[in-house]
Amino acid sequence: MVDRGLRAPAWLEELVRTSRPPVPWRDVIRFAVVVPAPLAVSLAVGGLDGGALGAGVFGTMGSLAATLAPQSGPLRVRLRRVAAASLLGGLGLVIGQAMTGGGWVPVLLLAAVSAVSALISSISAAFSLGGLQLLVYTVVSSGLQTPLPATAEVGWFLAGAAWAALAVLVQARTEPLDPDRSSVAAVFTRIAELMEAIGTDDSEEARRALTQALNDSYDRVIHARSRSSGRSKELAELAGVLNSAAPLVEAAVASARAGVTADSRDIGATHALATAVTSRQPVLGERPPPVEEGPSQRRAVRHGIRLVWNVVGDPEERAQAAASKPDVDWRLGARDLLDRTIGNADSRAFVVRLTSCMVIAEIARQLLPIERPYWVLLTVAIVLKPDFGSVFTRAVQRGLGTLLGVLIGSVLLTVLSRDAWVLLPLALAAGALPWARSANFGLFSVFQTPLIILLLDLATPSGAELVGARLVDTLIGCGIVLVFGYLLWPQTWRAPLDDALRDAALALDRFVDAAFTGSPVERRRARRANYRALTEVQTQLQRRLAEPPPISTRAAAWWPVIVQLERASDAVTEAVIEMRSGAPAPEPAQVTVLRRGLRELEEDLREHRVPDDAEIHADGVLAPVAREVDAARRLVRETTPGRQNGVRGED
Repeated sequence: MVDRGLRAPAWLEELVRTSRPPVPWRDVIRFAVVVPAPLAVSLAVGGLDGGALGAGVFGTMGSLAATLAPQSGPLRVRLRRVAAASLLGGLGLVIGQAMTGGGWVPVLLLAAVSAVSALISSISAAFSLGGLQLLVYTVVSSGLQTPLPATAEVGWFLAGAAWAALAVLVQARTEPLDPDRSSVAAVFTRIAELMEAIGTDDSEEARRALTQALNDSYDRVIHARSRSSGRSKELAELAGVLNSAAPLVEAAVASARAGVTADSRDIGATHALATAVTSRQPVLGERPPPVEEGPSQRRAVRHGIRLVWNVVGDPEERAQAAASKPDVDWRLGARDLLDRTIGNADSRAFVVRLTSCMVIAEIARQLLPIERPYWVLLTVAIVLKPDFGSVFTRAVQRGLGTLLGVLIGSVLLTVLSRDAWVLLPLALAAGALPWARSANFGLFSVFQTPLIILLLDLATPSGAELVGARLVDTLIGCGIVLVFGYLLWPQTWRAPLDDALRDAALALDRFVDAAFTGSPVERRRARRANYRALTEVQTQLQRRLAEPPPISTRAAAWWPVIVQLERASDAVTEAVIEMRSGAPAPEPAQVTVLRRGLRELEEDLREHRVPDDAEIHADGVLAPVAREVDAARRLVRETTPGRQNGVRGED
């Protein structure tokens, strides 16, 4: 990771990188059958009759929107995404009816829709997809003329979405694995892998993989349980298992930091716990006996395994280990919603970015002699998807994919007649979508674009002679995004990496406070928040490494600081394990001095100033933590002067 971030062409490698995911055959079959099914029914019943064909086109649009919505995860999450995509897509069809013609009314209406789309995208993953569908189908409806009344278009769209939702439900009921259980079991698998990696070069990556697994499982189980109506016994027991794993997680992280290799019996027992959680079966084998001698980290690992073993193997223990369901105050929920939307600086910035690009595209639609004017808007909406991430990477990948998709779609229009034969390429393109989505943004657009072209051509025939016009429209849309949504956008040069670094420093400060002065519950929550903040820093770093220089080189300069913050966090975890084994707790005054150093580090990052060279003095279990924090401050000192000499970082 370090070498990649420091090499000059790292951003180009990230841009063209395509993963090779396994083919999700169940999803491939579902996409290939479900998406073109409404059109197949309409062709069988009414042929090329205008009304029947229009019903099939809009039904297929609805099935496409709802089929793309669910990804992996529990059924409740998939259905939530289907509902958001379907209902907001249908709303977009209604709004788009008022956007025909010229003047300022379509411009203002599109600006309002774009702003709402960007705002709701920051609420959740379901609303992010729904926001995209709202924008896309508003654009499609603005340029699509069919003999059907508006109510019929929306009705057939929702009917197609309902058909796709039924297919999602059927597939979920036939899947052998429960995603909730799999996410919790993955935590134990990652713990075992971390213990296996102790003393090797893979130790750091294994620890980050454990952190990511914890984030995923807490989001799926703990967070979902806190928001679900009523009490779910299944989620309660899984929450108990996850909560009981906290001492084992801390012990494994402390062992990795200290380089204390794990007992092979502990690794095998942890894998057995993962299997038992996944299969709903008792844990195989005997519970390992306690360890009375040896390094404190190894004793802590065995103690953590024995605790989890009791919980996984005994339903009553699982129920007791599950924390009580918190009362959810609607005022807290409303405040959280405001914080994630209009109260969030990133969200507000994206509202301006998306709205500006869509308004410019609408003005271009009205002023330029374009054959299919909505295609420019559609390109901008698809390329500048309403969410956060590397705009440059997504714009280039989606732009190139869309261009290639336009060529493929135009060739298909040349060789295909407007009859049932069109169902074959529709099914093939739809079947490729779930695989392409996991591989690369651009590859996904390669298959998505011809599917959309074929559908729109059925509704409003144009023929392959418009291939040149479509390519020009696509280039115009990509150019608008890259110029007005990237190059001229101030946030391009002031990304939130610094904000994430400051948040990580503050989260570490709170973790130190909870570790040495708080209760076990407070310590567990602070540790989770601290490692989640480190994950966010990693995410922001990856996004910036995908940008061209000088942005990627500036981001890479912060990589050693991020690693050092992770080491300091692991040192706190190790200190907790030492105190459990009998080491004396540090003096409160030393904890105060350490926390002051962390807060000063956050202020140094915020004010872009060079930290002082004073060292933090601490004894006992606090000494390793102080050394790691001093090392982080030293790295910031080495990085900051370059920023002040004209090479400004991520302000």
